[in-house]
Amino acid sequence: MTTLNINRRHLLAAGSAGIGLAFAGRVAAQTAGPANKLVVVITRGAMDGLSVTVPYADPNYVPLRGGLAIAAPGEANGALALNEGFGLHPALTGLHDLHGQGQMRFAPAVALPVRIRSHFDAQDVLENGGKGLRQQSNGWLNRAIVAAGGTSLKGLSIGAQTPLILRGDAPVSSWAPGGLVRDGDRIASLLQDLYVEDPMLGQNLARGLATEQLVSMDGGDQRLRRNDVQGLGQAVAKLMTGPEGADIVAVSLDGWDTHAGQRAQLQTRLTGLDQLVTGLKDGLGDAWSRTAVIVATEFGRTARANGTQGTDHGTGSSLLLAGGAVKRGGPIGDWPTLADNRLFENRDLAPTLDIRSVFKGVLRDHMGLDRAALDARVFPGSAAEAPAMDGIV
Repeated sequence: MTTLNINRRHLLAAGSAGIGLAFAGRVAAQTAGPANKLVVVITRGAMDGLSVTVPYADPNYVPLRGGLAIAAPGEANGALALNEGFGLHPALTGLHDLHGQGQMRFAPAVALPVRIRSHFDAQDVLENGGKGLRQQSNGWLNRAIVAAGGTSLKGLSIGAQTPLILRGDAPVSSWAPGGLVRDGDRIASLLQDLYVEDPMLGQNLARGLATEQLVSMDGGDQRLRRNDVQGLGQAVAKLMTGPEGADIVAVSLDGWDTHAGQRAQLQTRLTGLDQLVTGLKDGLGDAWSRTAVIVATEFGRTARANGTQGTDHGTGSSLLLAGGAVKRGGPIGDWPTLADNRLFENRDLAPTLDIRSVFKGVLRDHMGLDRAALDARVFPGSAAEAPAMDGIV
């Protein structure tokens, strides 16, 4: 495990206008009124950034990728044009529409502060927010809630168990898509009786039952159909609206370890990701204008295709930022190119930006956290990594 030498030059084309927008965003985030919303989607298994934000104008892209290369915009099954020589994977039509509305940006070459190619270790670093493996026992998203006041923001985990990113001192609710708890549910009643004297377990159960009640559609017994990812997004959005709605949400999407048959797998995974974001947008309604969605992964994949039409564990990858609160703009961070002498260890996309810099920018500009808290409490020991660009949100 070695420390990366991150190139900290950023694209600053926004100039003074970007700084003004960022300042306005920070003031708005701390003004009384409906809270801003943040959804963090973790694509577990190492999402291939070179297929998500396609660098079609880089002359080395097609030679490195061979049959896995996504065609340029305008060609059959080609990428969806963004700007500065990049395109989105053709499955990401909803996100492309958001980009056209100025509500989607991307960082094409981000990475953790250390180089790790183990899924479990890299996910630990991604979620603990420290400089290395197992440096924090809780998650940066939970620490952000604590830094914001502890009770002013409501956290929600989507899935069977709360991921590290949301574990910590701030209480959070959780919801696993599936059956609903009915009013007459005997097990729920027994658990309430059992936990009545236990303040922690009793409160956790109460939050869980309240969450199930919130997600119930019109009081009915509707359940999400298997693989209904857009419906999942709408259900999560329902848990984020109203006076008791969640402000900070973590969602995990598995299945991104594409060692073989990558093209078909990514078509399915990215279609689902696109539907999730579309469902969130549709379900949030007016609250979408106050929402930012981050899509991040633990590391990228090799620049070269392997012998089984897949890719192996790499380093740099893409990060997506979407939402009604996102300001219009170009790529976040520099593009290192895919030239042979620029590849990391002669095999991977070289990162130019510490992923924590993007997280910091969103937490500062969108959620109102100050730089001192971000440097010392949310991402301990990260003072050298400035929030990425002013005016992201």
